[in-house]
Amino acid sequence: MEQKGNLVVLLVVVLALVAYAFWTFDDNFTSTLNENSRTANNFAWDTNTNGNTNTGSVNANTPAAVSSYAEALSRYRNARIQLNENCRASPSSISYKNNSSIMIDNRAGVARRIRVGSIFDIPAYGFKIVQLSSAELPATWYVDCDTYQNVATILIQK
Repeated sequence: MEQKGNLVVLLVVVLALVAYAFWTFDDNFTSTLNENSRTANNFAWDTNTNGNTNTGSVNANTPAAVSSYAEALSRYRNARIQLNENCRASPSSISYKNNSSIMIDNRAGVARRIRVGSIFDIPAYGFKIVQLSSAELPATWYVDCDTYQNVATILIQK
């Protein structure tokens, strides 16, 4: 009788672990977050696509462009969000000071449309330097990658 009870407990634990694994590794779970969680005072979306993203150019209000991927990795080693083939961000939650510049690094073999402060395209294995600036602090910005919403959260602080 005790063996049967142990088997039931083991089965329940295994099923719980499998359910947790599906929930944790589901590529679409971040896209279910509500778009309305963005507030109007966080930032205004625009469609600024100025610049040549093939060489890692920057948005209009950011520092001078870097000349190569290696230089960008060196300069932004502590201020980089990397997006993989499935639009998963690493790190997925991070804090930066207001008016900081960060590197959005596309490590996918396909071009991506990214939203963080503005909308821009990043070519396959390309990058973009983005300035984080908010008049109201602290501010929370969300990173969208193609159709995936809120793949990363950026807290902007004083």
